[in-house]
Amino acid sequence: MKICILSDSHDRADPLARAVLDAKALGAQAVIHCGDLIGAQTIKPALVAGLPIHAIHGNNLAALELGGRSIVVVHYDHHGYAMACTGNWDLVCCGHSHRAEARQVANVKGGTSWLVNPGTVAGLAAPATWILGDLAAMRFETHTLNL
Repeated sequence: MKICILSDSHDRADPLARAVLDAKALGAQAVIHCGDLIGAQTIKPALVAGLPIHAIHGNNLAALELGGRSIVVVHYDHHGYAMACTGNWDLVCCGHSHRAEARQVANVKGGTSWLVNPGTVAGLAAPATWILGDLAAMRFETHTLNL
């Protein structure tokens, strides 16, 4: 299963919708928004893609299962790192820093967990980025929007 992971839209509905539509065109079947959505109306234009959107509004967290993977979504990147270190999740998605990265983090169970931060889809003080994740292969690629 492929998913669109994005964050920090900060009330910018247009780049959010563009990223979701681009992700759908690349095979994404669901969207995860890692917070700093700001206004609830921001997500409305992205709904035209017809994909389920799992979003935390601000500085909250959510646990879900997609494609047979356990996923936790939290906004703050330092909380994301801490959650990855527990080894309780296959994938931890976070935002806040506006810096895109996908990396494996050593966990206390002797293995590794994926930590994915898609950066800011709004392009605030950083490139406008989002991540396409392949949950079957556990591969994550960063995409950039031209704003």
